[in-house]
Amino acid sequence: MKQRLSILGSTGSIGVQTLDIVRQNQELFEITSLVAGRNWELLARQAIEFDADTVVIADESKYEPLREALKDYPIKVFTGDAAVSEVVRSSTVDVVVNALVGYAGLHPTIAAIEAGKKIALANKETLVVGGDLVMRMAAEKGVPILPIDSEHSAIFQCLVGERSPISRLIVTCSGGALRDVPIEQLRDVTPEQALRHPQWSMGAKITIDSATLVNKGFEVIEAHWLFGIEAERISVLIHPQSIVHSMVEFEDGAIKAQLGTPDMHIPISYALLFPNRARLASERFDFVANPTLTFAEPDRVKYPALDIAYDCMRRGGTAACVMNGANEVAVAAFLGGKCRFTDITASIEYALLKAKFVQRPTLADYEASNEESRALAAEFLKLK
Repeated sequence: MKQRLSILGSTGSIGVQTLDIVRQNQELFEITSLVAGRNWELLARQAIEFDADTVVIADESKYEPLREALKDYPIKVFTGDAAVSEVVRSSTVDVVVNALVGYAGLHPTIAAIEAGKKIALANKETLVVGGDLVMRMAAEKGVPILPIDSEHSAIFQCLVGERSPISRLIVTCSGGALRDVPIEQLRDVTPEQALRHPQWSMGAKITIDSATLVNKGFEVIEAHWLFGIEAERISVLIHPQSIVHSMVEFEDGAIKAQLGTPDMHIPISYALLFPNRARLASERFDFVANPTLTFAEPDRVKYPALDIAYDCMRRGGTAACVMNGANEVAVAAFLGGKCRFTDITASIEYALLKAKFVQRPTLADYEASNEESRALAAEFLKLK
């Protein structure tokens, strides 16, 4: 029987690659619904190609052109954030692939859990912002959350079949586009420079997050929630080649690693088909052509966001929600030429200093914290 998929963020990098996998394995998957933020043209083409039942465009200003483009097809068209959460509840959906960017992914994940859907999660902010709430709900509902991030997929793959306790998780990091840029030059880095990731082809926001190491800090928080490992047993190593996607060390000193080319098709397909693997026409890693794999400790002075994330993880509550909200505003400002690269981390620090902290937050508390952190970042950056 085919798995019926709802893909949230179908026009982004993860969404497009998910559809590549569906295209290569049509006997295994059926597309029920597709969700995009603004790119209505690509969404319309995807809906037609994959014979989707429903599409949602989050940006309401794009609803009319999307509806017009699909008027000759039996495809239901909706718009708005509420509709995004509604489509995942449909009885025609088995698996929700959440590839939305940022805080916007939290509510659809919760809706999917409430509806008892299997979740293939690429939206790391779901766990960064509300990991405690989300994982408790998933456990209560018996809902599997399978990671799509390459690092967490690597850890997950290393843990399959293991029964022994974990000594530590080792999360690898390419270092992003600016790993060779001296710290004194970061203040004047342009968006174009920060977007030139040396290994991965990703969306603009996550590429900037990789350059600040905010992304790696978020992945540490995500690993904490996914695998139940405290901060002190999660370490980060700079690995420029991006071949070792992450590692797990066990109590006897053995270390398992998952290796492969920098290709997101593998973790996406593994999340969709676990415990099986897909047939993929992907590049195979050549050890002879890559004789050297290097590792180094991250520069905590150059990348202060990493320690900020660790501190947020230890504090718990709404701390990471504040970090995420401030970061989203600051990254958008940087990409829009409204602040310096170094202002991103400074905005996060300002918001964490000023924001109200709630130790045991409800969903309403997360909502309030998200709004407050965004306002504080805008205040710091003088965006109003």
